Amino acid sequence: MDIFNNRASGVLMHISSLPGSTGIGTLGQNAYKFVDFLKKSGQSYWQILPICPTSFGDSPYQSFSTFAGNPYFIDFELLEKDGYLTKNDYSNIKWCDKDTSIDFGRLYTERNKVFSIIQNNFNLNPPADFELFCTKNNSWLDDYALFMAIKDEHHGKAFDSWENDIKCRTPEAVSEWTTKCKNKIDYYKILQYLFFHQWNLLKNYANQNGIKIIGDIPIYVSADSSDVWTNPDLFLLDKNNSPIEVAGCPPDGFSESGQLWGNPVYNWENHKKTNYSWWIKRLSESLKTYDILRIDHFRGFDSFYSIKYPAKDAKIGKWNKGPGIDLFNTIKKQFNNVPIIAEDLGFLTDSVRNLLNETGFPGMKVLQFAFDSRETSDYLPYRYTRNCVVYTGTHDNDTILGWTKTANQNDVQNALSFFRINNKNDLREEMMIGALSSVANTCILTMQDLIGLDSDCRMNIPSTVGQNWKWRVTEDQINDDISAFLLKYTKLYGR
Repeated sequence: MDIFNNRASGVLMHISSLPGSTGIGTLGQNAYKFVDFLKKSGQSYWQILPICPTSFGDSPYQSFSTFAGNPYFIDFELLEKDGYLTKNDYSNIKWCDKDTSIDFGRLYTERNKVFSIIQNNFNLNPPADFELFCTKNNSWLDDYALFMAIKDEHHGKAFDSWENDIKCRTPEAVSEWTTKCKNKIDYYKILQYLFFHQWNLLKNYANQNGIKIIGDIPIYVSADSSDVWTNPDLFLLDKNNSPIEVAGCPPDGFSESGQLWGNPVYNWENHKKTNYSWWIKRLSESLKTYDILRIDHFRGFDSFYSIKYPAKDAKIGKWNKGPGIDLFNTIKKQFNNVPIIAEDLGFLTDSVRNLLNETGFPGMKVLQFAFDSRETSDYLPYRYTRNCVVYTGTHDNDTILGWTKTANQNDVQNALSFFRINNKNDLREEMMIGALSSVANTCILTMQDLIGLDSDCRMNIPSTVGQNWKWRVTEDQINDDISAFLLKYTKLYGR
């Protein structure tokens, strides 16, 4: 991957975590300020989580569409300048109780009220390129807008509970619902137009300032999504389009009952028959949105764990063979030099390692996993190759400060010894410097670690629901001291 041949670094922080006054980070002025911060700090990358619409549980890894953008990120101040809103339409709404946490329930209620105002004003003077946007994106936009409109008519219920004819997409039912839901279909198309209009302007600004966007692609899609609804043959579903098997991870040292993700697993035989056209389309659209793709749960392409549906946990499941190198050979024929980071964390077999080597993609190294007192770890910096991406932690990890308190204290002592320090309070900075100084060509630090935040500011605790994905930064936390630290060590270690 040519893009990973040079030493460079960046920061992981999701769009939702940006500061702002409307309850969640948006694509407005604070996103542009963050690009300026990255440039000033000598960085090359801004890594984010999936930007798709979130569903139950608010996880960006469980979305109604793998192609659509999250309307929550649409910036109201920009729409005010475009004439689609007035300040009074949104400025007096109580979006949250505190600016450092997202209230998704309130967002859902209040944002949809504002979106209705936007639709009315948009229809009075639709932009000249709106129809062109709809035409260019009709391969996914029509199905997504119809799916969401029908879901609204069913009070948000999952599509497997809809009437059988529309659940199974008979032509007559699709035609009937398309006519019935015309206004709501237009509503969802308008929101997608506004999202991608603002997104493309931001991405262009980032690129012009030397910042590339690393986007996250979950390996699986949500069971309740337009992706599954419109492509049932590509997933292991029964005749009623309900999952036969779902994805997850078996029990391990982190979870006694394993992880039950609930996503339907792929029918890889049918994907191969279509020459992986759905995956080609997915990556093609993603490469328009991002500069670099991080594919989550890469090992699932070699072998994947599935659990019979419905099950209460992931204790009883089986390993299945994935598409392997055949998928990536097909991808490379289409895209030549596709910039992909492979999330290869967790227990790896020789087969997974061989697949990663065959693809040539850089894998991931997480410093928090390096100091296991039970065995020598592959994540220790002296074991890295150049072709990898080192992280202090990911969205699923505790912050470094939190880790020093919650991790096995023998592991923490190993880290102290490795960095030749005695005080746990110094470990946060030393681990970041250790990542930046490593031989890995690419280094990504989290914004929480740069600020020095505790466990209450972590993004996600795997296998839990309700308190995740809520963290937000404040404007004063993105400051010159952090910028100076980043610039100093980025220059010192040739990034």
